[in-house]
Amino acid sequence: MDIKKLKAFSVVAEFGSFSRAAAVLGVAQPMLSRQVRSLEEELGIELLYRNGRGIVLTEAGRLLNEYANGILTTVSRAKSEIGALRASPRGNVVIGMPPSIGTVLTVPLIQRFRSEYPSIQMRVIEGFSGYLLEWLLTGKIDVAVLYNAPRTKSLLSEPLLQDELFLLGAVNDPSALPPGPILAKRLSELPLILPSRPHGLRLLIDQVLGEAGIVPNVELEVDALPATIKLAEKRVGYTIHSYSLAHDLVEEGRVKCWPIIEPRLTRELILSTSSQRPTTTATRALTSIVRNQVRELVQQGLWRHSQPQPAKFKSRRLRLDTKMVVKQD
Repeated sequence: MDIKKLKAFSVVAEFGSFSRAAAVLGVAQPMLSRQVRSLEEELGIELLYRNGRGIVLTEAGRLLNEYANGILTTVSRAKSEIGALRASPRGNVVIGMPPSIGTVLTVPLIQRFRSEYPSIQMRVIEGFSGYLLEWLLTGKIDVAVLYNAPRTKSLLSEPLLQDELFLLGAVNDPSALPPGPILAKRLSELPLILPSRPHGLRLLIDQVLGEAGIVPNVELEVDALPATIKLAEKRVGYTIHSYSLAHDLVEEGRVKCWPIIEPRLTRELILSTSSQRPTTTATRALTSIVRNQVRELVQQGLWRHSQPQPAKFKSRRLRLDTKMVVKQD
């Protein structure tokens, strides 16, 4: 039964006139008559008595009018509520991320999400990437932000950024490392504090350095990442992490930061959802906020470190420029 036909019949029944109903609906009267006649033919019974003074509902017409009013009211309410949902989504959504990401992302993400989508209840779970993948596929979480996710048909994944790992150590550096990049082969000599296997960070470091024939000198294994940075600050050794995890300490002058080269240590930050479950409005809202928030953190310099040029290179360039000026004179 067509909703348009029900609407036409309901308005005709309300006003008792085809001409007035046509004016209200903004359609031609013959078209309105055809819609009501089509409805009568579909139901196989007359709905209206037509006379010179207008129309009168038959018994079947009165019964249909009761149903039509209820149906049209339900349709109108459904459209209204769905429109409100589009404007202000509701529901629940769960996001998972490793502790190293949560340190920099969780607080601004929650603040922004609650501000823009107050009707959605968001929950944050932390765990290692392997657990996050399992939770995502089993439906425990709806969204995951993790490193180096596998490409499978069960996941819908998109890259957020290429994250570089840095060597972190005490400001009063016991090895007196020069500013600027440090060769990866030095990691076989420096006392390192790293998480144990199978932590994803440790697996990545061992794999990349192993492919370059470098064995890292791991003197202490600590799985609590903030503790490894604290120990590095206390001159117990050095650690390797994303700049985002130590940004505040570097800015406060409590920890030094060195890029690692030949090879560089990088990993891809991934935003993932499950392809096995329908994407809800709440999930779409959260993934959009995650993209924007990560982009803003990068722009603010909280996720990537710009290593200043060493002073000796600056002075050497200055002397070269001075010689050029003298030669031109």
